[in-house]
Amino acid sequence: MSSFDHKTALTAIPHKPGVYQYWDADGKLMYIGKAKDLRNRVGSYFNSDRNQFNGKTRVLVSKIRKITFTIVDTEIDAWLLENSLIKKHQPKFNINLKDDKTYPWIIVKNENYPRIYWTRKVIKDGSTYFGPYGSIGMMHTILDLIKETYPLRTCSLPLTEKNIAEGKFKVCLEYQIGNCKGPCQNYQTETDYDKNIGEIKEILNGKIGNVIREVKGIIKSASENLNFELAHQYARRLEVLEKYQSKSTVVNSAITNVDVVSIASDERYAFVNYLKVMNGTIIQTQTIEVKKQLDESDDEILTLAMLEFRTKFSSTSKEIIVPFEPSLEDESLKFTVPKLGEKKKLLELSQKNVLFFKKEKLNQYEKLNPDLRTNRILTTMQKDLRLTQLPKHIECFDNSNFQGKYPVSAIVVFKDAKPSKKDYRHFNVKTVEGPNDFATMEEAVFRRYRRMLDENQTLPQLIIIDGGKGQLSSAVKSLKLLGIENKVTVIGIAKRLEELFYPGDSYPLYLDKKSETLKVIQQLRDEAHRFGITFHRKKRDQGTLKTELEQIEGIGKTTADKLLTHFKSVKKIKEATEKELAQVLNKKQIVTLQAYFSQE
Repeated sequence: MSSFDHKTALTAIPHKPGVYQYWDADGKLMYIGKAKDLRNRVGSYFNSDRNQFNGKTRVLVSKIRKITFTIVDTEIDAWLLENSLIKKHQPKFNINLKDDKTYPWIIVKNENYPRIYWTRKVIKDGSTYFGPYGSIGMMHTILDLIKETYPLRTCSLPLTEKNIAEGKFKVCLEYQIGNCKGPCQNYQTETDYDKNIGEIKEILNGKIGNVIREVKGIIKSASENLNFELAHQYARRLEVLEKYQSKSTVVNSAITNVDVVSIASDERYAFVNYLKVMNGTIIQTQTIEVKKQLDESDDEILTLAMLEFRTKFSSTSKEIIVPFEPSLEDESLKFTVPKLGEKKKLLELSQKNVLFFKKEKLNQYEKLNPDLRTNRILTTMQKDLRLTQLPKHIECFDNSNFQGKYPVSAIVVFKDAKPSKKDYRHFNVKTVEGPNDFATMEEAVFRRYRRMLDENQTLPQLIIIDGGKGQLSSAVKSLKLLGIENKVTVIGIAKRLEELFYPGDSYPLYLDKKSETLKVIQQLRDEAHRFGITFHRKKRDQGTLKTELEQIEGIGKTTADKLLTHFKSVKKIKEATEKELAQVLNKKQIVTLQAYFSQE
């Protein structure tokens, strides 16, 4: 460890909320963190049990030479300050939520008779920006709605009151085809134009329901006043608005101004989805990927991403729907973990999006680097099966017999979650008479690992026994005789309900039927069964043939063994010429054998 005196440094750090910074020997900022209690949080890094940390955290702690901190009033202030400092300094050991994409915005230009168009650059010129839009398709759909519903200018002419009054401009083709009402020649007043802009801003804010209600009011008033041309014009507008609304992702209209955030993660990456809901409509959505640096928790990443989303999308909602209660304490925010109803459906929609995004991203990474998939599967198996180490080497045993005869045992080997066929082995059972599956398993396991120990081979991390508690107990008995019962993990899998049994446990472990861990175990079990049954059939066929040959006059046990060893199968014996048979049999035996087969 370093010569850094952390005990002295801790005495200067208060029990208050704030942000801390770790610096290395070169004065370089390595890490920025936030805490509800600065001294407790910083002190936890120097805990005597450092094995609880991952490798990167241990490296970070070993390089710390200076600690600085900033006290704030509340925990939410600590989160915001931490996020701001991380963006500014981008320390090596911090996760970075900065997007590598520039998302599009819809701009309402700050000018007379404002234009509306999309842009990827946000400039502080007084214009109003809506977005950013994670989906370009959604953004163009909204712009198409606006274009179809509201005649707006697309030119960049300086339409000042003076220029219009002096008649400096003439209407263009857009006016002729009805896409613009000609404000350049004062054919449309600025008041009328701004009224349309106001409605468009309502739509962009997700308040399309308000616009629809206003349009319906205009239609009703125009009809009552017999202004059928105006009523028809707004009826067309109403049709377009309602058509757009029906295509929007709509939830209960009672749910207004809420954010939805969900997370999916593994050991290396986290993915966070955000939905912004206004007046019963999802108006913005985005999913980001976070590469973990110091084994950050879901709570930490969700909170950091949530605050980043709210800033980015200018959210003012007081309620945030989340999959779990975050540790963040902020009286101005209400966190909801829904159990049922419309809010639960919203959370499920967010979770469905983040899981899909995670799956697609990981599939991309694994195609580029197959080792990532292997490591992920092995890590998942280690977690699911409560193993102390990655199961890089797995062996599975299966027994076969036919009416108590020809008992055999087979072992298949998986390395890095894939079959290693060169390591498959068969066992001709030597010490068992009759149909005793338990004794067969006991012999096979003992012989397998006795030999591995004798040859100084590396033992597997996981042994799987195809069978229930009885076969598992037999296997454990052999492992104990060899003194390796604590060096390997052994489990049994019962075929009927895919139950996993551990030695000494009364109750089985059930894995999700779709889990990759169970799929690998099933693949091992099925492969062991296939490999074992193939060998068993071959041995059984040879045994049946041998018995048949021994029944032929003049051919005893020794001669039958020689025939099988030489010709391998009954078909080849039948097809053999006298010259070929003479290599094993005498003339009298050849005559007897051919006479026997000719009677079939």
